[in-house]
Amino acid sequence: MVAVAGGEGAELDYAALFAAMPAACVVLDRQLTIVAVNEAYVAATGRAAEELLGSGFFDAYPPDPSDPASHGAEVQRRSLEVALTSGRTNMLLLHRFTVPRPDRAGRLDPRWWNVVNRPVKGADGQVELIIHQVDDVTEYVRSEQEDEGAVDDGRAGDGADVEAPRADMFTRAQELRQANARLQESALRTRDVALALQRAMLATPDLAAHPEIAVRYLPALKGMNACGDWYDVVDLPDGRLALSVGDVVGHGVDAASVMGMLRSALSAAIRVADGPNGALETLGLYARSHDGAMATTTFTCQLFPLSRLVMYSNAGHPPPVLMRADGTYDLLDQATDPPLGARLEHVPRPQATAEYRAGDTLVLYTDGLIERRGEDIYTGVDRLIDAIRELRALSPDDLADGLLPAMTDPSGQQDDISLLVIRL
Repeated sequence: MVAVAGGEGAELDYAALFAAMPAACVVLDRQLTIVAVNEAYVAATGRAAEELLGSGFFDAYPPDPSDPASHGAEVQRRSLEVALTSGRTNMLLLHRFTVPRPDRAGRLDPRWWNVVNRPVKGADGQVELIIHQVDDVTEYVRSEQEDEGAVDDGRAGDGADVEAPRADMFTRAQELRQANARLQESALRTRDVALALQRAMLATPDLAAHPEIAVRYLPALKGMNACGDWYDVVDLPDGRLALSVGDVVGHGVDAASVMGMLRSALSAAIRVADGPNGALETLGLYARSHDGAMATTTFTCQLFPLSRLVMYSNAGHPPPVLMRADGTYDLLDQATDPPLGARLEHVPRPQATAEYRAGDTLVLYTDGLIERRGEDIYTGVDRLIDAIRELRALSPDDLADGLLPAMTDPSGQQDDISLLVIRL
């Protein structure tokens, strides 16, 4: 209950209001699972609320297999994705979408709907729910189609002038629906281009020679999904190996562009610097010449296979986890310094070492893997340690694939994730 104007103790039961409102609505979460259904929606679709609640939207409304030319489900998915990623209301006018017939199991009934997908944002401004509102206009569409057929057959009679405005409205609505579908396709293409750019900049040629390493990149569920996280693997002389992860502040193409520059600069610096701290000192000086690079966090290390040492330096980044084969662990947090550009004057970066044994696992990551709203970051680190310990016997690829769902934020992924797993 929520107190409202109208006298002391006045309250509104929003659940009852939603159930009774005349507009047919369902509420979807970020995974497009149906979490609420009102009475008008049950009446409009003929589906019981118990049948829909907890189902994925497209499990409840699958594509019509008898009509492969229809793209109703695909268009509907695009509309929901646009609302989810952009945070803006998206509409579909005169949208053809089939629903199961309640009187005949396994049969689908083609219907026409005006659809509004309205995002609901949480306190942090991110989309948490989508209100999916429908208005069944099937009878109107069928009557217009019949009227148009009558005109084509020369049977319009004296009523043709009266029906013309309705036919014109029908045509204009169809044009709006088609234009809206084109806009959705353009938004999705823009997102795909941004992701392709990001993946191209994350290309790691030296990785192909290291089956003991698994890398993953998972974009955030917002904006254009191009962000500033990176990972890198660099072969060095004498069998040494350099690993790094980093995170540029911000999202979008600008952050991705800065990420590309910093990643390339660090890759070059670590090949000639005396150690990881020297590489980060060089990168910090370079970052000062780019406004978008300030406050970037990054971790870089070198592995020495003969002495079995990890030498590392950290510029404000969450600490990697060195998980032992027996389930004990070390956090690589003994050489942590502020992010790039945080100091007004140049100060040498710290450096530390840790010993490892054959069979140990090192996990590098960006903060999107551990952060959750309203939660201390160290709680996320502890959760990650527990997940790695649980999965430590798996191969690097399987461990990486297992970590992502294990660490998923139930309220939705707010930031992108870069992950690097190496079996030492």
